[in-house]
Amino acid sequence: MKLKIMSLCKRIRKREDVYRIIKIYAAKGESIAPEAKCYLQCLVRDFEDNGLNLTAIKREEVERLTNEIDELSLRYIRNLNEDSSCLFFTEDELSGLPLEFLQSLEKTQNKEFKLTLESRNVAAILELCKIAKTRKTVAMAYGKRCGDTNIPVLQRLVHSRHRLARVLGYAHFADYALDRRMSKTSMRVIRFLEDISSSLTDLAIREFSILKDLKRKEEGEIPFGVEDLLYYIKRVEELQFDLDFGDIRQYFPVSLVLSGIFKICQDLFGIKIEEVTEVDVWYHDVRAFAIFDSGSGKLLGYFYLDMFTREGKCNHSCVMALQNNALFSNGACQIPVALLIAQFAKDGSGEAVPLGFSEVVNLFHEFGHVVQHICNRASFARFSGLRVDPDFREIPSQLLENWCYESFTLKLISGYRQDITKPLVDEVCKTLKRWRYSFSALKSLQEILYCLFDQIIYSDDDADLLQLIRSLHPKVMIGLPVVEGTNPASCFPRAVIGSEATCYSRLWSEVYAADIFASKFGDGHPNLYAGLQFRDKVLAPGGGKEPMELLTNFLGREPSTQAFIDSRTNYSL
Repeated sequence: MKLKIMSLCKRIRKREDVYRIIKIYAAKGESIAPEAKCYLQCLVRDFEDNGLNLTAIKREEVERLTNEIDELSLRYIRNLNEDSSCLFFTEDELSGLPLEFLQSLEKTQNKEFKLTLESRNVAAILELCKIAKTRKTVAMAYGKRCGDTNIPVLQRLVHSRHRLARVLGYAHFADYALDRRMSKTSMRVIRFLEDISSSLTDLAIREFSILKDLKRKEEGEIPFGVEDLLYYIKRVEELQFDLDFGDIRQYFPVSLVLSGIFKICQDLFGIKIEEVTEVDVWYHDVRAFAIFDSGSGKLLGYFYLDMFTREGKCNHSCVMALQNNALFSNGACQIPVALLIAQFAKDGSGEAVPLGFSEVVNLFHEFGHVVQHICNRASFARFSGLRVDPDFREIPSQLLENWCYESFTLKLISGYRQDITKPLVDEVCKTLKRWRYSFSALKSLQEILYCLFDQIIYSDDDADLLQLIRSLHPKVMIGLPVVEGTNPASCFPRAVIGSEATCYSRLWSEVYAADIFASKFGDGHPNLYAGLQFRDKVLAPGGGKEPMELLTNFLGREPSTQAFIDSRTNYSL
């Protein structure tokens, strides 16, 4: 049914007669509410994105280019999915990899291990393998995937997207992709990325010096390559931080973490969460909850928790909008409903396995989306729930993640598995916060590198995909050259489908969430006054107002990158 409705909407947005009527009504300039006016503008732009404001010839060109872009995108992804590249290593060449990893690999008659170039295998090698030659071999092979086939495909795809943008009235594809987002223009994104990069360069140089010194001690004068970063970051963290994440897992029973998240959000946003038992669910361990305003007692919405992995269930964690808030013409309100899907494990007896720390952080993040969905009070379903500017959508969840590293929260959500009255000790709580920011400059620069690559190819008609990364890599990565013979142009799906010209968006959200947290919640405790202000001024309006206007109204100034920079430099090694 949902697919049929989506298909119908797409067909309607190509109807010239409907477009003309809406355009005429919009031109009248009748006095309507700001949100309704915004909705009307969005409708007009939906039609114009399909070329309805263009001549018949240009409209045909839009359709042809759209089909061409779809075909090229699928071809690029298909080439990667069908790539069967593999490498063979002896056990000695895989020194440092855990036994369970080796047992998961196919073994040849010559007793060599067959390593397919799946991202999880490559990540394990680059992080754990003690042999520098193996790390480099794997990094080179992974970065060369589909080089001969996908670079020409991406070149054509970029040109087709630029042509589409020009037909629709934009200088290049990046400005077309960003026009309705917080960032607005490619120039602003590039300036944002370069400003953060330059601010973190000195810290990155100090971090890099620590890694080079350790490599020199362990491997002699072998040059340090970018393929060594993950391995030596992990090695230094093992030496610098006394953290046993296997032991820490024993302090995070699912029920305790969940009740802690509920309390944090209730104390922070002025809401009350109650379980609903008299409701039909699709699996026996799915739970349903209602959220009320704690002051008035008004029902705000419902959410379901589908927490544990099982056969046939989708294999990723996310929040899905089952029903958006909306106001009907008779004044009645449609109640929002959300579904949080997680992939937590149960043991052989059916008991929930305690959460790893990364799972705790992920649960906070996803529950941030639940709160965002339920607290969005936009009158139009189009602007409610999670249907907000993509540059803004992750900010509430990134904000909530910050509490995972505060001692107050960690003690609230932790309790030893065999005695839940014993939370994490103070020293572990403090160490987790320091660990969060270890080598954060180098990690940020790596992300900025690929965000810049993505932004440049979609804002420059003449970008040379083969040369760009060779010049960009050492410039951003404090002199480190790209791995010999590799090029992300051949194996960078984010720049092809889903995040083309918008790879920066995750970092954008993290930066502004850091500003909000430092400015309004810096002591690490739930601040009800600030939380209610955030709920009313930022979450409630939803997509009916410009996100930058919402954040500026909440902060009392325009958002800044400084808190993000300070958080990294204040906890540097």
